[in-house]
Amino acid sequence: MHLVYPAVLAALLFCTGLYGVLARRNVILILMSVELMLNAVNLNLVAFDVWLRDKLHSGQALTLFTIAIAAAEIGIGLAIVLAVHRNRGTTDIDKLRDTAETPDPDDPDDVDDADDHAEPEDRTDPEDPEDPEGREKAEAAA
Repeated sequence: MHLVYPAVLAALLFCTGLYGVLARRNVILILMSVELMLNAVNLNLVAFDVWLRDKLHSGQALTLFTIAIAAAEIGIGLAIVLAVHRNRGTTDIDKLRDTAETPDPDDPDDVDDADDHAEPEDRTDPEDPEDPEGREKAEAAA
């Protein structure tokens, strides 16, 4: 068997899956594209296993593990998609980015943003003749 035919087919499958991941906006279609990429990898594993005439058939064994991991990934991915669809009402990637939670500036539990919302420092120069506020503050302080 020639190795070129399955390798070219696997490359085409992988490129199609990569295009689907980069171009699609629906989460379900992105998950399907990831599965297409994993199937391209599985095809390469089996093709190289047959081509190398491996006695242990390690390429085929690794393919079985990859299929099991892909099935678990789809199960968890669909569960997450269903939960997001119930909460947000859409599975469109762009709309999910728009409805992302932003930190609440009034939340006292949010300690990390306390420095972001601090009052700005007074940057008036009392020596600047063009700045009337700076002169008034200098006279009031004297």
